[in-house]
Amino acid sequence: MSTESEPPKVQEEVDSSSQSISKKAAKKEAAKKAKEERRKEAEAAASAASALSIEEEGPLANNYGDVPLQELQSVNDPQTGKWSEAVSGREWTEVGALNGSLKDQEVLIRGRVHTTRPVGNKLAFVVVRERVSTVQCLATVKPDSVSKEMVRFVRSLSNESIVDVIGVVSVPDVEIKGATQQVEVQIKKLYCVSRAAKTPITIEDASRSEAEIEKASKEGVQLPRVNQDTRLNNRVIDIRTLANQGIFRIQSQVGNIFRQFLLSENFVEIHTPKLIAGSSEGGSAVFRLDYKGQSACLAQSPQLHKQMSICGDFGRVFETGPVFRAEDSYTHRHLCEFTGLDVEMEIKKHYSEVMDIVDCLFVTIFDSLNNVCKKELEAVAKQYPFEPLKYKPKTLRLTFEEGVQMLKDAGVEIDPLGDLNTESERKLGQLVLEKYGTEFYILHRYPLAVRPFYTMPCHDNSLYSNSFDVFIREDVIYLRGVNKSGYVTGMNSLPIVEGEEIISGAQRIHIPEFLAERAQACGIDVKTISTYIDSFRYGAPPHGGFGVGLERVVMLFCGLNNIRKTSLYPRDPLRIAP
Repeated sequence: MSTESEPPKVQEEVDSSSQSISKKAAKKEAAKKAKEERRKEAEAAASAASALSIEEEGPLANNYGDVPLQELQSVNDPQTGKWSEAVSGREWTEVGALNGSLKDQEVLIRGRVHTTRPVGNKLAFVVVRERVSTVQCLATVKPDSVSKEMVRFVRSLSNESIVDVIGVVSVPDVEIKGATQQVEVQIKKLYCVSRAAKTPITIEDASRSEAEIEKASKEGVQLPRVNQDTRLNNRVIDIRTLANQGIFRIQSQVGNIFRQFLLSENFVEIHTPKLIAGSSEGGSAVFRLDYKGQSACLAQSPQLHKQMSICGDFGRVFETGPVFRAEDSYTHRHLCEFTGLDVEMEIKKHYSEVMDIVDCLFVTIFDSLNNVCKKELEAVAKQYPFEPLKYKPKTLRLTFEEGVQMLKDAGVEIDPLGDLNTESERKLGQLVLEKYGTEFYILHRYPLAVRPFYTMPCHDNSLYSNSFDVFIREDVIYLRGVNKSGYVTGMNSLPIVEGEEIISGAQRIHIPEFLAERAQACGIDVKTISTYIDSFRYGAPPHGGFGVGLERVVMLFCGLNNIRKTSLYPRDPLRIAP
C-alpha cells in the first residue's frame, strides 16, 4: 500500500477513537448526573420528613423522626437526643427472633424498610427486613403514642431506609403472607437512622422468581425481570434479597464447617503465596504480571506449596484462599477468580484415606447446612426452587471399571481406558440415582492415561491410577479442573452442557525419579518442573489431596444454574467490577 493512502486511514482511526472517547465521556457524565439526582431526591425526602416532625410539638413529637448525625457518632449520653433517650438501656431483638412467645412484650428492632402501605390518614403498614427475615409493623393513631403526623412520617419513608422501631408484639388470628415472621409489631416509636435514595433496581423485582414472571405473563401482566448483568452492576442492592442473603450465609457455613471439621481431624491451616514465579498447574490459563522486574503470575492453585508443606512435616494441611484462572470460558460454571478449599495429607497405607476425609467432610457439611441453615435454604428455594440433595450417611464409592460397566449395561459404549465425556457422566449420575438413591458419590481408580503426570499408578494394574472424582447432582464438583472444551450460554439462560474436563483428587507421586520418569512419558520437559521435582529429594512421605471451589459446592447443593449467583463479587472474562 502506498504511503499516500495511509494518512486518511490514520485520520479515520483518530476520528473513531475520538468518537469512542466522546461516547465514554457522555456515558460517564450521564451516570454522574443520575447520581447527583438521586442524592438530591434523598436530601429532599429527608428534609420533608424532618419538616413533618418539626411541625408537631409536645411529647408525641419525640416518638419519631430522622436521627441527627450527632446522635449516631457513638455518643453514650442518652440526653443527646430523642432517639438516644429512646434506645438507651434497651436490648435489641433480631427480626428473625420475633415469634408468639414475645406476645405483649415491648421490643426494639432495627432493619430496612422493605415496603410501606398507607391505609387512610390514621394507619400505615411498614414491613421491616433484617437479613433473611421480615416483620409487619403497624403505625396506628393512638392518643398516648402515635399521632397523625407520625403516621405521615412512616408513609414518607423510602424503601431500603434503615429504621429503629420500638413496639409491642401482637399475634394476629390470620396468616401473614407478606412477611416471614407470623407476628406483628404495634409501633410506639420509630426513628429513621439512614434514608435511602431511589435504588436502580427494586428488591421486589430482584426477588421475583421465574415462576412468578411466567405466571403473570400468562395472565397478560408483564413483570420486570432483572437480568444477571444488571444484578451484578448493582450488586450492593442485589445481595440484599432474601435469596442472596441465604446463599451467602450458606456459603459462610460451608467454609466454617470445612475449617472446623479439618481442625478436628488434626489438620493444620496454612496460607500459601498467590504471587509465584511460574504457573502452578501449567498451561496458558495464567494471569502474568511484572514482579519488580521479574516475570510472575497469580497462582492457579496451591498445589506445589501444599505438597511442600507435607514434605515440611505438617502431616495434614488445608487452605481456604483465592484461585486464579485466566481462561476465556464464558459458561455458567467458570470464573477467573474463585475461592479454593484445598486439602493435602500424608497417606499411611492406602489412598482411600483421602477419600475417607472427602466422604466424612462433605456429609458433615451437607448435614450442617440442612440442620443449621433451614431458613436460608427456604429463602433460596422460594426464588430458585430446587429439590434437597439426596446423599447417603456413608458416601457411595464405585471404581471407574464399575461405572463403565453400568454404562455398558445401559447401552452406552465407553472406552474402558478413556475419560468419561459429559453426557456419559450425566447418564452415570442418573443410573446411580436410580440404583443407589444418591446424587453424591465417588468414582475412583481412573485410567492413568487421563490423569495428570504426578498421579500415582495403581499397584496391581499400571493402566489405572490412585485417583478419584466426586460427583453431585449429575454434575461434577470442580476439583482443581481446567476445562478443555467449553461452551457459551447467555448469562441468564439455563445451562446446556456440551463438555467438561476435571482434574481431581489423587495420591501424588512422591519419588522424584519416578516423577521425572512419568513427566517424560507424558511429554513434559523435566527442566520446566525441576523446582517441583526437587522439593521431593529430601525425603517425602506418601501423600495425596484434593481441592474444590467453594462457589461450586454452594451452586450444586442449592441446584442453582449459574456460578455467579454464588460469587459475592464475581470475576469472569468480561467483569472486573464492582
